[in-house]
Amino acid sequence: MPRDASELARRLARDAEAVCRHYLSTGRRQGRYWTVGDVRNTPGRSMFVRLSGPEFGPGAAGHWTDAASAEHGDLLDVIRESCGLVDFRDVADEARRFLSLPCVEPRPTSKPARTPVSVGSPEAARRLFAMSRPIGGTLVETYLCSRGIEPVHDAGALRFHPRCYYRPDERSPTETWPAMIAAVTDLDGRITGAHRTWLAPDGFGKAPVDTPRRAMGGLLGHAVRFGAADDVLAVGEGIETMLSLRCALPAMPMAAALSANHLAALLLPPTLCRLYVARDADAAGDMALAALTERAEEAGIEALALSPRIGDFNEDLRAFGLGALRAALRVQLAPQDAARFMHRGIRLTTISGRP
Repeated sequence: MPRDASELARRLARDAEAVCRHYLSTGRRQGRYWTVGDVRNTPGRSMFVRLSGPEFGPGAAGHWTDAASAEHGDLLDVIRESCGLVDFRDVADEARRFLSLPCVEPRPTSKPARTPVSVGSPEAARRLFAMSRPIGGTLVETYLCSRGIEPVHDAGALRFHPRCYYRPDERSPTETWPAMIAAVTDLDGRITGAHRTWLAPDGFGKAPVDTPRRAMGGLLGHAVRFGAADDVLAVGEGIETMLSLRCALPAMPMAAALSANHLAALLLPPTLCRLYVARDADAAGDMALAALTERAEEAGIEALALSPRIGDFNEDLRAFGLGALRAALRVQLAPQDAARFMHRGIRLTTISGRP
């Protein structure tokens, strides 16, 4: 009887198509793959599940990748996300039910306590993200719209938690506020940390607390990612900064490093040919730009700066509007990227009904 995740995943992969038909029912088979919108069974074609292949390693059956969000995983992840489960025990029990296997032991009448983890650890970050929900129709959308950011492209890295803990300091009582939760991931898409932005109860602005933004887990070298990077990538400090750029360039992959120091230390994809650094207009932003540019050029990557007119690109978006932001970016892009990303961006925005 399978007792661990790897054995359950292998058994599911042996009948990957049946798993996909059951848990990803809005998708369909295309050759050796099952295609669907995302791991939560949204209609679409950006996620690909391998239906055949070896049991281990690259190209293994049951492994999947979402080209839009850069998420990836195995069929246990499909069960967890499509069923909205959090605890691994629940995921394993659902997998055993699908495979017609008995449970390892009878379920206790009361829910067992979850194994504690260190506060602020990568595992704590992963649990927080798993407990949160997609941002559609939540205060996160309200907050981002109040910052001029709409629509949000490739929002898989963002989630909403309605009652996220906040503690001003060790001597103060714990408070709860709604929060935007962002997954910090490494180059392979593994969650290493999380970033919390506590929000006002109506979503219009941040919560009235001393530090409405905090990060947890492993951050160095990693980022909040929007889109899967290949040969071109834009990077910057803040989530709102990079989402503002995504409004103008929705087809360009982007990453938010969360601070100037982390931007300077960001790990770069091995396939990268050109890097755009969206600098904040301050001394820390200048230092991050210089450090990251030097590292990129040493790796043979062309580095180009994107400079805002005011403090950052979210300020530009709110002050001057989307059309002016596009115009300012067009002259800062390499000619081939202006043709590649600007044209597609305008077309996508027109389809969405936005000005």
